[in-house]
Amino acid sequence: MRFLTAGESHGQKLVGIIEGLPAGMKISKDIIDEALRERQKGPGRGGRMAIEQDEVQLVSGIRGGLTTGAPMALEILNRDWENWEKIMTWREDADLESRKVMTPRPGHADLPGALKYRTEVRNILERASARETAMRVAVGSIARQVLTALGVEIRGQVLAVGGVHAERTGNEQEDYWQRVRQSDWSVGDSAAEQLMWERLKQAKEQGESLGGLLEVQVHQVPAGLGSHVQWDRKLDGKLAQAVLSVQAMKGISFGLGFEAGERPGSKVHDPIRYVEGQGFSRFSNHAGGIEGGMSNGEPIILQAVMKPIPTLYQPLDTVHLETKEVVKASVERSDVCAVPAALVVLEHVVAWVIAEAVLEKFPADSFSELKTAWDDYKRDLLQIRF
Repeated sequence: MRFLTAGESHGQKLVGIIEGLPAGMKISKDIIDEALRERQKGPGRGGRMAIEQDEVQLVSGIRGGLTTGAPMALEILNRDWENWEKIMTWREDADLESRKVMTPRPGHADLPGALKYRTEVRNILERASARETAMRVAVGSIARQVLTALGVEIRGQVLAVGGVHAERTGNEQEDYWQRVRQSDWSVGDSAAEQLMWERLKQAKEQGESLGGLLEVQVHQVPAGLGSHVQWDRKLDGKLAQAVLSVQAMKGISFGLGFEAGERPGSKVHDPIRYVEGQGFSRFSNHAGGIEGGMSNGEPIILQAVMKPIPTLYQPLDTVHLETKEVVKASVERSDVCAVPAALVVLEHVVAWVIAEAVLEKFPADSFSELKTAWDDYKRDLLQIRF
């Protein structure tokens, strides 16, 4: 299973193509659109979110609400295109000067991309923009629907914003996760949520931006997804690559994460137990559900750190590309904080990797084949003999 995306931030549309979905899988457009709306929400979002009302168009590969096995094509129109058509058109009469960027922004792809491709900065920032993640959410939503049909659940929460950390007391209880789902900040700690609002207000007044810490959990995944036999088949490696490909993500950890380096081995590794009729499990989950590049049957838990968005309304110094003089960086329309929105993106890129691992282990041309193989495997794990 694989996918590709195309499109620019202010281009006509975003495009996605998915190949390898089994036939006969029920897909809900409403679920995709709801995920797209969630991505646009959250405190600290900028003016672009007031313009766009993202909705997916399912172009091919689906008929009567069911996948056909053919490649699936998706589109998301950019409503701001009408303001940018003369600038972003493919035609030779495109206006290449009025929004030309000569002052690259620190922390963005602007300067490295311009140096690499020997092209104008706008050609870089348009594709490097996090606007691209709208299509990745749509693609991931389709993968997530496959997982949901298999009984896999994906949850996410924000652990910190701008140095304000949320308490996680009771995070194994459903009422905790209900608070997370109802929270504007995707946190289960109301006191921390209030402090996050205050930190956001300060950042706006100071022309600053805020990053944070996010967590994604995957439940009801059996042992054996991924593999230890080659570096590029390890499940945690694939998840790390996917998470770090999301704009502004600068680090990832699993389970205990970096705290594992501070503890002795006996306080890091998870003792194994076996219960007749229930199979193997762990007394703890410090590994975050992955050992040796493979899922071990415990919930997969990963954390990612998001840097503050580098477009600042009090811009940093940069160098003018023609004069080489020190000037202030350009300012594109941006968010003050996009941490809760980024959580939506992470949930869906994680969903894609897990679905990809499922289909790698259980190759199937139809969803009924996949479901049978999945159920048989989970049942066998409860009575496996060596």
